[in-house]
Amino acid sequence: MRVPERAGRQPLGRDSLRLNETVDVFMPPAHIALALLVAILWGFNFAAIRIGLESFPPLLLTGLRFFLAAVPVLWLARPAVPWTLMLAVAGSWYVAQFALLFTAMAAGLAPGIAAVLDHMQAPFTILFALAIGERPSRQQLTGMFVALCGLGLVGLSIGGDVTIAGFVLGVGAGASWALGNVIYKRVGAVDLAPMIAWLSLIAGVPSLMLSIVVEGPTPVVEAFITATWASWAALVYLVIAATLAAWWMWGYLLTRHPASVVAPFALLIPAISAVVSYFAFGERFGPLRLAGMMLIVAGLAIVALPLHNVWRRWSMWRTRAGGES
Repeated sequence: MRVPERAGRQPLGRDSLRLNETVDVFMPPAHIALALLVAILWGFNFAAIRIGLESFPPLLLTGLRFFLAAVPVLWLARPAVPWTLMLAVAGSWYVAQFALLFTAMAAGLAPGIAAVLDHMQAPFTILFALAIGERPSRQQLTGMFVALCGLGLVGLSIGGDVTIAGFVLGVGAGASWALGNVIYKRVGAVDLAPMIAWLSLIAGVPSLMLSIVVEGPTPVVEAFITATWASWAALVYLVIAATLAAWWMWGYLLTRHPASVVAPFALLIPAISAVVSYFAFGERFGPLRLAGMMLIVAGLAIVALPLHNVWRRWSMWRTRAGGES
């Protein structure tokens, strides 16, 4: 079903590539498969981070990921976005978020719980939007409250394989992602591929410099010399699969479908990451932590899913059925 631009099409949101295109309300099987592939790639992303951190310090891994992901700037022109705005987005989305996330995981935060904490960005985005005067819907506020309750339960489960430092840094990563979401609203409609490449360049260079200053030149050199083939493979995965390929596919879907249709597939990412971590690294979830993780994912679902449309259609169907009887 094809909906014209001005016939009630929903906005594509911050990831849109070309706002003058038409979008499909219902996804064909090929696009569903593509959305599932993106969720799988990003779900395995946290396991790749864990493996990469076995050889590379967290700030170095952050810098290498984005510096290598910036290679397309050699043939992609810089988007017509002010430098100050690009610096702010790259600083929050990439440098702060992943420096905190990678450091949290280096401090012992397991991939499964790390994925859940990082995706707290959804309720945090609502909190930041409130701070600048936006008015979220009741559904968004409800989802935020449920997710924050889940975060509280995860916080109560600190101990063993979840340290206070890892928990705080993981929550900080989600907050940095959310801050970037709010800042990115000022960017407007731009092509996603060059934007991601140039943001990667802006983030990669200072992250590498920060690694040399904070982690020291000796550990950096030793990491290059002693890194295992598994860690190099993990870095390649982070650059090609999780950054360039996944973001391109995500943007492709957002140019052809409303964001409300595409975004719910991201809810699979924490679940996939938790399953991968369970089998690959033996991550275990106690009752309290599991309940907290489930509440966070439920809160994300309330925020992301178009529940008001489902309820409206259900009410219309009941009204119509009652009239016919």
